[in-house]
Amino acid sequence: MRIKSLMIKDPITISEDASVKDALDLMNTHSIRHLPVVNHEKKFIGFVTLTDLKQAFIPSMVTDLSLKDIMVKDPILLSPDVNIETAARIIYKHKIGGIPVVENNKLVGIITITDILEAFVSMMGILTTSSRVDVALGSKADAFKEVSHIIQDSGGQIISVGMAPHRRDENIYYFRLKPCEVQPIADSLKKSGYQVIATEG
Repeated sequence: MRIKSLMIKDPITISEDASVKDALDLMNTHSIRHLPVVNHEKKFIGFVTLTDLKQAFIPSMVTDLSLKDIMVKDPILLSPDVNIETAARIIYKHKIGGIPVVENNKLVGIITITDILEAFVSMMGILTTSSRVDVALGSKADAFKEVSHIIQDSGGQIISVGMAPHRRDENIYYFRLKPCEVQPIADSLKKSGYQVIATEG
């Protein structure tokens, strides 16, 4: 999935000549936390966050501190054709809440951590009614394929699969299924030598 299908298109922007107070007022009015800065030709030149503005507000009242002084002039940028996994890794790695999306030096959108989370929640089917089977696959080479077949042969329809990020030594996978009776699936897995960690539904 490309971020162009998830990003906030034509986001609210602010002029490079605006004051810190102007930027804060604009953010408060629209309940946003990230604000792209554009020049007179509407080209992207920088990025400010709510945290940046709050820290600069008092100094800007007693000095000549302006938006140009506090904006990030060389922020991380993404192309609209970047996939969602890459965007998620960048946001996680740099501990940032949003990234401007730019094409040919023109701002075309913003992708935020909230947009990415909503996409993953949708992809994983977390908010839909479902059943779940958590299985320790062990070190067997074809374990994932075999477990998937056992689940399907036992009446389960797989919606999504996740892996425990901090328990890779145990190789635990979470199989989210369309609503079904999970006990026969768990019994079949156990008979085939797999450890069922938990079930739901």
